[in-house]
Amino acid sequence: MSKKVTMQQIADYLGVSKFVVSKALSGKGGVSEATQERVIQAASQLGYFSQKNAYVKTMKLEQLPKVPAGNKQSVLVLMPNIRFQTKESLYWGRILDGIAARLEEDGYGMVIVSEQSVDHFMHFLNPNGILGLIGVGEISTPLLLEVHRIGLPMVLVDHEDMLIPSDTVFTNNYECMYRLTKHLIGIGHTQLCFVGDTAYSRSFKDRFLGFRSALEEQEGTELGSGIKENGMLAVEGFEHEQFKEPIKQWAIKRMKAKALPTALLCANDMIAIGAVHALQELGVAVPGDVSVTGFDNIEDSYRMSPALTTVHVPKEALGKRAVERLLSRIAGKQEPMEKLLLAGELLYRESTAQAKSFTK
Repeated sequence: MSKKVTMQQIADYLGVSKFVVSKALSGKGGVSEATQERVIQAASQLGYFSQKNAYVKTMKLEQLPKVPAGNKQSVLVLMPNIRFQTKESLYWGRILDGIAARLEEDGYGMVIVSEQSVDHFMHFLNPNGILGLIGVGEISTPLLLEVHRIGLPMVLVDHEDMLIPSDTVFTNNYECMYRLTKHLIGIGHTQLCFVGDTAYSRSFKDRFLGFRSALEEQEGTELGSGIKENGMLAVEGFEHEQFKEPIKQWAIKRMKAKALPTALLCANDMIAIGAVHALQELGVAVPGDVSVTGFDNIEDSYRMSPALTTVHVPKEALGKRAVERLLSRIAGKQEPMEKLLLAGELLYRESTAQAKSFTK
């Protein structure tokens, strides 16, 4: 039987006092944010959080107020207070619809919270009748630690934190982007570029890994030898207007060097829409000169011209499966954590075509 990981061991590992470790893990303040992050990371690496009853909880579930008979129990849905990540979003809003529909089926309510501050969020963790939490999108590690500390069952959608154990629900991002990349290679594209910031989210990173894996299978070919140079263009933003200008400036440089890729595989539809607009303003035909693909299948992807080749993410299904996973977790708290991957569907539309040099 393995020995229990203690706070003293974490302190020795970091070269700090046990008092500092205790403060950092308690979430009650007294240490800097940087120190707390170091302690959390070290605790995770040493296996501290995977232990049962590893630390003193700030409150116990049995201390939550009893729900009077007939009162509706609810699930807390955390959607971080970021402008694009709201219930009105073409992507996140559909996930929320799935959560709401599935909860309603079993007669549960939903409390939506858009708060990243740990201190403010703690006010929501002890309401009457809260069964558990579903996190949608990016959530900070300190906040997830608070939820984990009190033992509230939680499931994360389209996000995971390597430091905090939890059930997660994703689309199979890696496989979908791998298949999409292989499709473009199959129709003659030899210069492909991934457009998106891999540090933005786990989903973006997995999509890039799928892209890169498909390219690496071309080792020894012209495509394989150019992968490092042409592999990725990192862009930041939330709306397609924010992506258009940096992609446009990048494309101008590539055109001058006569090195414009024949296909751009974008991390999501918003980036792809910005890329199409940027190329069109430069007189580059899509898909005649450059094919462009997206990911997510938001409504705008099929309303634009040309309609966007993309991957359909089953957004409502992600929400429904998150609820089902949460209910299963509540029923079996000691079961191993699960990472659920839902299959996406490739949708081939007008924004992609055979490469100009392609011959069968």
